[in-house]
Formats: sequence, structure tokens, C-alpha cells
Amino acid sequence: MTDTARTPSEPSDPDGRPAEAAGTARGATYAPGAGASPTRLGSRRRRFRWLRYAAVVTAVLVLAAGGLGWAAYNKLNGNITRDTGAAAELERYERERPTPLVHDAQNILLIGSDSRSGPDNRKYGRDPGTQRSDTTILLHLAADRQSATGVSLPRDLMVDIPSCRRPDGSRTRAQFAQFNWAFEFGGTACTIRTVEKLTNIRVDHHMVVDFAGFKDMVDAVDGVRVCLKHPIDDRGAKLRLPAGPQTLNGEQALGFVRARKSLGNGSDTDRMDRQQEFLAALVNKVRSNGVLLNPAKLYPVLDAATSSLTTDPGIASLRGLYELVRGLRNIPTERVQFLTVPRRSYTYDVNRDELVEPAAEALFTRLRRDEPVEVARAAALETYERAAAKSYKEDDEGAYDESESAYEEGESAGSEDGEEGGDGGSGEGGDSGDSWSDEKPDDPTHTPSPAPTFRGNTADRAACE
Repeated sequence: MTDTARTPSEPSDPDGRPAEAAGTARGATYAPGAGASPTRLGSRRRRFRWLRYAAVVTAVLVLAAGGLGWAAYNKLNGNITRDTGAAAELERYERERPTPLVHDAQNILLIGSDSRSGPDNRKYGRDPGTQRSDTTILLHLAADRQSATGVSLPRDLMVDIPSCRRPDGSRTRAQFAQFNWAFEFGGTACTIRTVEKLTNIRVDHHMVVDFAGFKDMVDAVDGVRVCLKHPIDDRGAKLRLPAGPQTLNGEQALGFVRARKSLGNGSDTDRMDRQQEFLAALVNKVRSNGVLLNPAKLYPVLDAATSSLTTDPGIASLRGLYELVRGLRNIPTERVQFLTVPRRSYTYDVNRDELVEPAAEALFTRLRRDEPVEVARAAALETYERAAAKSYKEDDEGAYDESESAYEEGESAGSEDGEEGGDGGSGEGGDSGDSWSDEKPDDPTHTPSPAPTFRGNTADRAACE
């Protein structure tokens, strides 16, 4: 028969293929453009094979990275403890809580617990089964996120503590006592209700961290640099350091912020000053060291920060925390400031504190209204104490006005910039009437007065400036 693929006269090879096909199989040479050579076909097949391998490896790496990322996220997310009990207790008293005055402004209560429970905290003393707030700071974030102000509340401040629910379900009686008892009586819910009663400021969120969490955070950023004016030798705090600039590790930092009897004048006010200086240095270290932009540096910080963190349910997740602090990255360090609420020794016990009025109420009012305040690191403390003593001796309205003026003059006199501080004081123009007015905080016609100056510190200060 005649094959339609070739003529009968075409020779065939022993396998029955046409000679042309046989020649192709045996490596016949092609003219350019006649088709692909076996060498090029083999090379192309190998290239395709490597591309497939590369694609598979890349897919595996992407999946592995995604899995590691998800695992890391879940670990950090799982580190945070939800304080659902406090949320439920606060909900019971919603009607008595202050109403926020400024949309988007936030107030976060930061509590440092002196709990000795757990293996990492037990070495700091016997665990009595209770805990008090060793440090409490009310952090105000401005609505425009252009400033952050942390106000230290002395643990020995005498305040009205409401009736609170104990962990065992029983209730305490309402009483006038030192501030840090509130945390021992009823945990964060009792502390928040006490702060809101004291300041008339709505607390939006809260965070509680213990000794171990604080140390781990400092170690995660490779230490924090501070300036020591005098050598430290404190056996109780297990701290021994020479004077001058020092980079403190976690253990040293904890001793530095907790030491009281051997540093400064031994007062709680002096200790709060050191805490504020340290927190300012910590903020500056995180902001200037590229931590926020470097995942390799950020992860250990987040791991340390979340491992010993207890928060309200609203921010008890990485997403919640991120939403809270997202705008903080743009706050200039000079507008991250820390101060102590105006206070003096309590009338009936020098080992306790009481507020200096009307200066304290003026501070709380400005925070409620989201109005700015200024801080001066080297405030004239003697003038401030003299004003506090004068307001105590003379309890009539005129005496309070003089105290207010002296307070602002004393604070502004210590301004390092040499500028006239305390514009809300008794200077020319009579601004003191606006700064310390009795207007209702929610008055929509209120015009912010010039920011008064308080004793404090900012995050942009150099360690030994």
C-alpha cells in the first residue's frame, strides 16, 4: 500500500521511518530557522524544570514565613491577659462614671503592680497573697495625637476610696485612705473608680504590668541610659552604680525606679521624679533606636511587653494595642511629657500626701478638656512648697488665689529655657482667672487659656543634660 505521508519511492530506515525523520533523530544539522535543535530543546526543558523547582521552593518559603508570622502573632496575642472581671465591675457603676468631653482623646491608666506572686517576682519579697499599685500613671493622649501627658499619682496620696468588690465577692466599705490601698481592696476596677472620683476624668483603658514584665522590656531594648548625679549603693534595691551616665539593664532599672530610702531625699515625690526620667528615656530609646521600624528588634520588645501585661478587653489583643498606639509614632519627643500631680505632705501624717488645690483641679480640668499643659524639669521646688504651705495655713478664697499665683511662678521660674512660664498664672493680663476658672468643663464657649507649667520631664532630654 502507498502511505499518504510519503511517496512509494522514498527510502525508509530499518524502523520504517522516512529517511528525513531518521536523520532528525540521528542528529542531522538544520539550517537556521529550520527548527529547534535537540541541544536547545534539552536546555529549555532543564530551565523549565528549575523554574518549577524554584516556584515550589518559593511557595514553601512563603507558606513557612506566613506560618511563622501567624505563629508569632498568635503567641504575642496569647501573651496578653484580659481583665474581664474589672470590665464587668465597671459596667455595674457606669452611671456614676464621668462622661468623656472630647471625642478621640484617650485616657489610659498605667499601673505597676508590686505583686510577688510567680517565680520571677517572688525574689522581691514574701507573697502575702495581695498586691498594691507600686506606680500609677494617668496617660492622656490628645485627640490630635500631637502630645501625650503622663501624670503620676502618689501611692501615699490620701483619697476617697469607694466601696469595692473584693476577689472573694465581699465588699469593702467606702473610706478615706491612701491611694494604693484601692488596688489591694478591689484590683483595677477599684483603682479606676478611685481615680475617676478624684479627677472626674473618664478612664478609657488600663494596663497592669508587674516587676518581671518591666525588667524584660528594658532588657529587650538592650538597656536604657540614665544620668546619676550621685553614686548609688542600695542593698535593698540590690543596686550599686557610680555617678554619671549609666546604661541600666532590666534588674538595675527596676531597682532604680523602686528605690526610695537611699536615693534623693527619700520621698515618694523624688522617686516619682526618677520614674518619670526613666520612662522618658525609655520612650526616647524606643523612638530613636529604630525599634518600631525593625521587626527583628520589635518582636522581643512586643514579646516582653505583652508577656506580663493585663489590660481591659478593649485593647487585649495586638490589633487593639496597635489601634491605640498607631498615632503615637508621630508625636514629637518634646511633646511626650511626664509630671506629678501637685501634692504636699498630708496635714495629719507627714508620711502621706494630699493634693495642692486649686492647682491639682486645674490640671485635671485641662486634661478633661484636652487642653495643653507644660512641664519644667528644674522647677523651683522651694517656691512650690512655700506656696503649698501658705494655701494650707490660709483656707480662705484669697489665700488660694495667692497660692495659685505662687505655684505657677515657682514652676515657671525653674524653666530651663528661661522663658516666662505659667502664662495661666497671675501675670499681666489677668490670665489666672481663665486658667483656674470655675466654668463647667463642658462649656462649649470655653476658650483654652495659656498652658500653665508643672513640675515634670519630657522624652527629648539627653541623659545627662
